[in-house]
Amino acid sequence: MSTTSRSNAQHPHPASRGKILLLIALFVIIAIAGLSYVKWWPYYEKAFKAATQHTIGSSILGSDAAAAPSWGAAVDYAAAYFKSVWKAAVLGILLGSLVQVLLPAQWLYKVLGKANFKSTLLGGAASLPGMMCSCCAAPVACGLRRRNVSIGASLAFWIGNPVLNPATLVFMTFVLSWKFTLLRVGFGLILTFGVSYLANRLADSKTAPDKLAEKAQLAAEDEETAKLPFGIRWLKSLGLMILNVVPAYLISVLLLGAFQHTMFPVALGGGLLAIIVFAFVGTLFVIPTAAEIPIIQSFASMGLGAGPTAALLLTLPTISLPSLLMVARDFPRKVLLFVFAAVVFIGMVGGAVGALVL
Repeated sequence: MSTTSRSNAQHPHPASRGKILLLIALFVIIAIAGLSYVKWWPYYEKAFKAATQHTIGSSILGSDAAAAPSWGAAVDYAAAYFKSVWKAAVLGILLGSLVQVLLPAQWLYKVLGKANFKSTLLGGAASLPGMMCSCCAAPVACGLRRRNVSIGASLAFWIGNPVLNPATLVFMTFVLSWKFTLLRVGFGLILTFGVSYLANRLADSKTAPDKLAEKAQLAAEDEETAKLPFGIRWLKSLGLMILNVVPAYLISVLLLGAFQHTMFPVALGGGLLAIIVFAFVGTLFVIPTAAEIPIIQSFASMGLGAGPTAALLLTLPTISLPSLLMVARDFPRKVLLFVFAAVVFIGMVGGAVGALVL
């Protein structure tokens, strides 16, 4: 590699810096506009309902716990689920595609590309304004990975969106109690930053490029990509994003909806077995943002113990079978298996703690 190439990789031309800032500003404006419409304003209004009525609505799960798996249950759940999330899902896919065409690979690598805790911390911090469920945040996490963002930062963004969602924490405090909120925050920090950082260490070193030659390659990719018209680049990115995430998303939501009545054996009540079962099924099942709150309310009224409800508090929002399938092309399989096992384990530990303090 020539001396000039090395210099350009480390010190972009002032004109290039201006273009980078313009592209970043454009992405931020689109993100703020979309989140304001889909998340921030609706959640602002919902917070008042939570404060005054101590509820944010009824459980999304069907009330007939004895019902057998059926196509009707699948369709009913999918309809209720997508009615709740479709705007956020569209926004997630839009932002996931725009990450790949508006945010330069060199800049993303500089900020979030290193396999260290700083990148993981920044990725998790960037998730806080998103307030998305795991499935709606998944396309953005995929877009970040495709722009060479480290596994730790991408995971922290993906997990932090639902787990550390500030709006959900506010709802939880008013509807459930401050004890649930503290439990969620404590274990949520471990899930967002601890699990993501450990997953980064587990991943192959090649997934987080760290050499000067690879930095120069990122610069070359930016230059090559910029030769195509923006519209073509964005439509290509959007099309691939839709093809990669939507089919698995739809099918898996229908599948889980069909088994919604049998996956949550409330009759177990409490105890270690119930904590283990609910930690596992909570990790698999898919819900909209903050839906764990009315689900926990409903199950508690049916006699479910504090331990299993705490396990659901931690596992239901974090990841799900659909969101795992959505990111499967962009994360190593061993990383996703580790994340799944870690979420189940933390759900069990959190359930045991919840049985003592809730």
